[in-house]
Amino acid sequence: MKQRVIALGFFDGVHLGHGALLRRTAEEARKRDCTPAVFTFDRPPKEVVTGIPCPLINSPEDRKDLLRRLYGISDVLMVPFDREMMTTPWDGFVTEILVKRYHAVHLVAGHDHHFGHKNQGSPELLAAKCAELGLGCDIIPKVEVGGITVSSTYIRRLVELGQMDRAAAFLGHPHTLTGTVGHGRGIGSSRLFPTANLTVPAHVLVPAHGVYATRVTLPDGAFYAAVTNVGTRPTVNNGTDITVEASLLDYDGDLYGKTLRLEFFSHLRDEIRFDSLDALRSQIAADAETTRRYFAEK
Repeated sequence: MKQRVIALGFFDGVHLGHGALLRRTAEEARKRDCTPAVFTFDRPPKEVVTGIPCPLINSPEDRKDLLRRLYGISDVLMVPFDREMMTTPWDGFVTEILVKRYHAVHLVAGHDHHFGHKNQGSPELLAAKCAELGLGCDIIPKVEVGGITVSSTYIRRLVELGQMDRAAAFLGHPHTLTGTVGHGRGIGSSRLFPTANLTVPAHVLVPAHGVYATRVTLPDGAFYAAVTNVGTRPTVNNGTDITVEASLLDYDGDLYGKTLRLEFFSHLRDEIRFDSLDALRSQIAADAETTRRYFAEK
């Protein structure tokens, strides 16, 4: 089994703070001719311990994709946070799991990373244990943008508020949602543009209701600007179910059943109820022009 350089953390959002760890991991792996890897959990440990659901920036699948696509982490070890993980002492986690099971020769962690039973492992203890075992170790300091520490908690709040431009400044990439296109009513936009109705995965944050300038990437890698509505579509739908409906500009084809990556760039306007479908279609056409201008100026 090839040896690994392993970054430790949950990596929700895969933001700029995480990026500092991941770049260091990839660099050390190249130097040692090892596999760059991430050790992470399938769900937040805090959620398992407290029983309180924790809404996340990304689904596990999107986390994996961002780690691989943006930072070249070829090996994403996403393991269940089960009883074994919950009760393993911090030093046993290093020796028995990271070293013996996953062949770690160098570990990278953030300045605030805690791990092991009751979170008793700390960056200081990790560095000392690595020195004792002859492992390499890097503890990465916090990353700030404009004097604010980059954190998943702060970015979650930005997404909830629909502040996608600002979220991207802390993420280092647009907020991302991947999903398979299902059937939607699409009454307002389907006559203007092909529409994709995406289901938000369980426990993943829904951005603030509204209309966004977005980009959609198809399975073949082609991408298109899109106007995306997040909300209840009050003009065409009397229900309260949250929908994410992307209207692709300058695309001609059937999207049903395709898995799409949707990236949120900018909030255009709030979701409002129109008096007629014609008024809605007219507004969607105006949103399309605003979106084209947005990407033309980027």
